[in-house]
Amino acid sequence: MNLTKILTGVLLILSLYLAWLLYRSVQGTIEERESISTTEAAVIEKLKFIREAQIVYQSVNKRYTANWDSLANFIRSGQVPIIQRREEIKQLAYGQEEVTVIIDTLGFVSARDKIFKKSYTVGASEDGIFMGFKVKEGDRVVKSQRTYQIKVGEKVNEPQLVDQGVITKLEDVKVGDALKKGQPLITMSDDVFDANIDLATLGNVPGNEGGKFEVFVGVVERGGIKVQVIEVKDPKPVNPSRKESNEAKNRKPLHFGSRLDVSTSGNWE
Repeated sequence: MNLTKILTGVLLILSLYLAWLLYRSVQGTIEERESISTTEAAVIEKLKFIREAQIVYQSVNKRYTANWDSLANFIRSGQVPIIQRREEIKQLAYGQEEVTVIIDTLGFVSARDKIFKKSYTVGASEDGIFMGFKVKEGDRVVKSQRTYQIKVGEKVNEPQLVDQGVITKLEDVKVGDALKKGQPLITMSDDVFDANIDLATLGNVPGNEGGKFEVFVGVVERGGIKVQVIEVKDPKPVNPSRKESNEAKNRKPLHFGSRLDVSTSGNWE
């Protein structure tokens, strides 16, 4: 084997090695970005769930909580009253009126159902004549599915759904009944969060072994009224561009709420 063949072989091996290094560098960058994106999506979903749980907790207890065990126990066994607000108007002398606000408790729903499930009402798309349902109670329906018929003029329309879920109630309307736009026809509910979420790790940050969300709850005064505020954030984001010092609001650590303002908005929204 002469020197030329040896050098050619060495250069080929070196070229292959350098190509492999370049490939691993590019592939490593792609994999890192994908990992960050996946982790951030999981963090956002967890923050959405915590936000909904805190909102329901506050509606019952008139305050937020910074204790993960208290929040988890509330989700497991808490009860949320079903409230109806109505007004009674009493006519007084000289044409004046006295308005009394009455709040009735109609019953209770479990905190878990209130947090995990959302109800949607499907109303008549426009004025017309009801021509029948195409679904029944208990059916699971999807977006764009056609669930009822309505006759408008000489044309029979089948409006599409904009939500999905399980049909829980069909209103007592008969074929031939006149409908007004927005009149309730169908009630359905759907799970908006994973029912198998581990409440024992409610405060844990996805992708951060041992990491916990940072919670701040407090009271601020607005217009002479004291109101509750909350902020929950990921203190150690996996994305290096999400440093606390970053001036761009939407690039700061993922969080919802504010320590100073009455808000539960998330900075990913």
